[in-house]
Amino acid sequence: MLDYNQPIDRARPEAPQQRPEAGFSALELVNLLWRRKVAIAAAALLGATLAVTVGKSLTPRYTATAQLYVDPRELQLVDRELTPRAQDVSGMSMVVESQARLITSNSVLLQVIQHAGLDKDPEFGGGDGKSLMSSLLGLVGLQPRGPSAAETKEVQLAALDALNRHITIRKTEKSFIVDIEVWSTDPAKAAMLANTLTNVYLTESRNSQASAARRATSDLSSRLKELRERLRNAETALATYKAQNNFVGTQDALISDQQLSASNQRLSAARAATMDAQARLDQIEASRRTAADAGAIPEALQSPTIANLRAQYAEARKKYAEQAGELGPRHPALRQTEKQVEDLKRTISEEIDRFAQSAKNDLTRARDFEASLNRALEAQKRQSVQLSQAAVRLRELEREADASRDVYQSFLKRSRETEEQESLNTSAARVIGEATVPQRRSFPPAMSLFAMIGFIFGAIAASGWFAAAELLFAGAPAPAPARRERTPAPQAPRAQEPPRPSEIAQPQQVSRAPEVAQAPPEVAAPPLQPSTVERPLIEKPLIARLQEADVIHTLGAILATGGGVDLTRLGWPTLRPGFPLTSLLNAWRDMRAAVARRAGGKAMPVVALLGPGETTGRSVTALNFALAAARDGARVLMIDADHLAHSLSNKINRNGRSEPSRLGWLSNGSKAAREIKTVNGISVLPAAEGDAGKAAEAIRKAIAQARSAGGYDLVILDGPVTPLAAGSRKLLDEVDALVAVLPTSLDINDGLEEILSTLGRAERKLVGVVLDELTPATQARQRGRQYA
Repeated sequence: MLDYNQPIDRARPEAPQQRPEAGFSALELVNLLWRRKVAIAAAALLGATLAVTVGKSLTPRYTATAQLYVDPRELQLVDRELTPRAQDVSGMSMVVESQARLITSNSVLLQVIQHAGLDKDPEFGGGDGKSLMSSLLGLVGLQPRGPSAAETKEVQLAALDALNRHITIRKTEKSFIVDIEVWSTDPAKAAMLANTLTNVYLTESRNSQASAARRATSDLSSRLKELRERLRNAETALATYKAQNNFVGTQDALISDQQLSASNQRLSAARAATMDAQARLDQIEASRRTAADAGAIPEALQSPTIANLRAQYAEARKKYAEQAGELGPRHPALRQTEKQVEDLKRTISEEIDRFAQSAKNDLTRARDFEASLNRALEAQKRQSVQLSQAAVRLRELEREADASRDVYQSFLKRSRETEEQESLNTSAARVIGEATVPQRRSFPPAMSLFAMIGFIFGAIAASGWFAAAELLFAGAPAPAPARRERTPAPQAPRAQEPPRPSEIAQPQQVSRAPEVAQAPPEVAAPPLQPSTVERPLIEKPLIARLQEADVIHTLGAILATGGGVDLTRLGWPTLRPGFPLTSLLNAWRDMRAAVARRAGGKAMPVVALLGPGETTGRSVTALNFALAAARDGARVLMIDADHLAHSLSNKINRNGRSEPSRLGWLSNGSKAAREIKTVNGISVLPAAEGDAGKAAEAIRKAIAQARSAGGYDLVILDGPVTPLAAGSRKLLDEVDALVAVLPTSLDINDGLEEILSTLGRAERKLVGVVLDELTPATQARQRGRQYA
């Protein structure tokens, strides 16, 4: 029976191995070395002598060091440098390292070889220039043949390779100081090469800056002619277009715009004059129509003629009044005076009529002038509209001319700057320490160190020789007897163990000491095969309890929604919505984690829920297991693997309830068994028709298709049912983990024993057991149960 307190197939403890005794003690080794002390001392002295001899035979090397200051912040001689400067510390460090690598570049070293004549120096792979054959030819008066270009190139390459080995560049940490170390067999030559290398590098750095500025100037100058021609064409096109479209004006505005503004002002003044003339005429006409004095208008009051006539009229009225008091109404003098008054009055009226006629003439002239100004303004408006349309192209030509002018000016200025930079040296690198002739050699080290090393190695070699000779010839202790392998005791059959319900209901910790104490004695046996010596440990399956407190019962199709298939409305008890974390959900999360570990990194692990087929408890548990995974954000594919009962498929494919989704792309071999999308984020694949073998093969193909296409995080199989058929056993090969569902209405131990015996070797995939404590469907429902 399965024991939950210990792993399945745990390995028995092996007996500790016996360590063999040492064959040579330290005391014996000390005594041996003390007896051979004279020979060991002689070997040590001999080793020191040989080391000193070797050191004397080595060619001495002398190393000269020159210090160079490489500052990445070059001198600021112009506003715009040819190359950008390094601003941050990392960038400056990279510049210094690049310059350090440039010191040992081929271009610099080839110049050093040429300046120092290293291609003729035997130390650097060259010759003295006079071979034996050339000497013999010189004796007979013949000139030897000069070396060919290929031979010269080969000699230079050999000297370059040798010089590379003689140079070491060291950069001081957190500084701009570079140490150039050059070694040679001649101390003066080493100092000369170090100083030559620094001078050639500085010269090469200046030449590279001048060359870069020269290239930039050449490139910019080659573009100036094209840019100048482009600017001239743009300005010519702009001037031609202005002349063709009469764009003439001052610097501020066009003449047409100025004329339009002046005409608008004159029209406004003409309209004001017309209104003034109209008002004056209306006043005169109104004064004439009324009984009031017609001479009371402003024009009459300001006219000297009217003033004179009014004075004569007043004098005649006065005279008439005097004569009317003295003479009779028929007196000729009175009649004459009365006639004079009438004549003066008529004359004043005629004068007023002339004022009215003058006002009419002024009004007519003002109206005519206003009309002419209005016509001229309309013509200017039409001309302005035409110019505005043409100004679009004008502005485009102006922009092109301005852009060409700016580019040409910038190139011209930059060309002049780079041309001047050819003669400027902006590099801040300088020599801060010239190489001096070394007084001491750098290799080999002092002879005292050689003597010490030879002395120590000679003593160690002699001691090892004597110890090995003592072990080989004086006799070594016999080896310890080989440890006998033992065969682990065979395990008793699972069926013979008595069932213990307490082991499942209440797991307890059991001490493993008695098992070790009661281990059988070792017996001689052949070594085990590599495949059976070590067996992997199987972790303890987890236990979860599905209770009434974890679920809520639904009324099925009565409250089913119309937006799609809802797995919580099938009439089965499902997890409470928004229910807080419980031990059931935590246990199921642990089971899913165990499934992921068993899957070995697969993107879509497959877990099957096993249980007896005569109840719906397994299908209900599988449904809630899928809902819990979907609640945690997993994309779940649930497949009905119960080819007998089809409990899940019957619930979903009930007549009038739902139809397969048009978006479903998985199938179990028939149109009716096509994937169904639900509103719970779970896709359900109903059971296929046919026997167990065909159904299992269809499920395996569907799993393979889902894995290749992706889109799911977990596959849950509702089934297969126990006991397993032949086709269902093949289906277990596609499953990564198993979860057993045991209803508490049946005997738990019997059910688990039946599942384990049915699984056989597949019991290693068992990751959990779910104890179904829900009330069986055949039992009457209790009051107070909640419905959704």
